[in-house]
Amino acid sequence: MAKARNGGGRRKDGVWDPLKSSSSDRQRAEAVPKTPQTLSPAYRLAYVDEDFLCREELRPIRLQLELLKVEMMMAERGIKSTVVMFGGARIPAPGQSAWAARNETQRANLEAASVYYDEARKFARLCSRYAAGFDFHEYVVVTGGGPGVMEAGNRGAADEGAPSIGLNIVLPHEQAPNAYVTPELSFNFHYFAIRKMHFMVRAKAVAVFPGGFGTLDEFFECLTLIQTGRMERIPLLLFGSKFWHSVVNFDALAEFGTIAPEDVNLISFVDTADEAWKIVQDFYEHRE
Repeated sequence: MAKARNGGGRRKDGVWDPLKSSSSDRQRAEAVPKTPQTLSPAYRLAYVDEDFLCREELRPIRLQLELLKVEMMMAERGIKSTVVMFGGARIPAPGQSAWAARNETQRANLEAASVYYDEARKFARLCSRYAAGFDFHEYVVVTGGGPGVMEAGNRGAADEGAPSIGLNIVLPHEQAPNAYVTPELSFNFHYFAIRKMHFMVRAKAVAVFPGGFGTLDEFFECLTLIQTGRMERIPLLLFGSKFWHSVVNFDALAEFGTIAPEDVNLISFVDTADEAWKIVQDFYEHRE
């Protein structure tokens, strides 16, 4: 086993600790005299050289790092399963104005949609109350970490004193972590693909509220994974029957033949948190 020079990587128990060694080497590298040589980018340690890590050729490494960081922190927290909540960032809490409205029609629609904020918050409370029986290792609420329905999900968990996860992503707008995400579980992504993997890999159920392109993208990706057998069937809940039937004609897809008629049965249309939570409970009770 390699030995640490000057004790740099040796723990008190005498075992070599590569993390401590890496940290010590970084400190030593930063402490060297400032010369043209040591100030050159070439001299930087590769793992602390942000310019190097951001090069196009390093994209595979960055993808792996985004996957590993969240995976390791989730495992350290003991999180085994989640309930995923997708929905519009632009849906306000009841009594708040629709900040994203561009005209009076949009304002009226978005402010009326605040009912989904309430239902999302209540659904998250029901999930979190149940998760308490598993010491918050199962059925942990996870959202995209932003405002609107996402905020409602994290807020509902906070109402119960439960931890919740936020998977933010760097965007020009809308994506700052809401105040209800558990700070130690507030993650940030560059790559949509890796973020999507973390949404799905532990999902026990997926609840989708009215939203825009991002919500539709996440919903259809989940639906496709289930339809093609790439993930086990789980409750896939669409909140707001009227909204979803107006924006997607599922029956027309089946009638045209581009999906099988039974594929529509992969989806459960609901309007209330109680209705949705009963579907989740019944689904897992019947599987036991």
